[in-house]
Amino acid sequence: MSESTDVVRVETTVDAREGAERLAGSVVEHHLAACAQVGGPIRSFYRWENAVRSDEEWMVVIKTTADRLDDLVAHLVEAHPYDVPEIVAVPVTGGNPEYLSWVRDETRGSGDA
Repeated sequence: MSESTDVVRVETTVDAREGAERLAGSVVEHHLAACAQVGGPIRSFYRWENAVRSDEEWMVVIKTTADRLDDLVAHLVEAHPYDVPEIVAVPVTGGNPEYLSWVRDETRGSGDA
């Protein structure tokens, strides 16, 4: 049976691969995340300014710990090119204990990197 952990999976989307890669590298460099993957392109459908839109985007999936989440969100909001970026976090309820320990260890570094 899975047990709750303090690890969190965070997702955001960006309109260009280069921007997604910049965000991914930045959160790892600043010890706000242990790792981040960039995937895409994907097609997003959403309503914005009273119109349904469809755009190509790139997804960034980020692994961090719950105690780093507020700092991660603040960093993403500041660095993100969108006015209202999608930033959603879901708790990780289980997984490889060694990997989860690595995520914890990697997010303990200095935020000043």
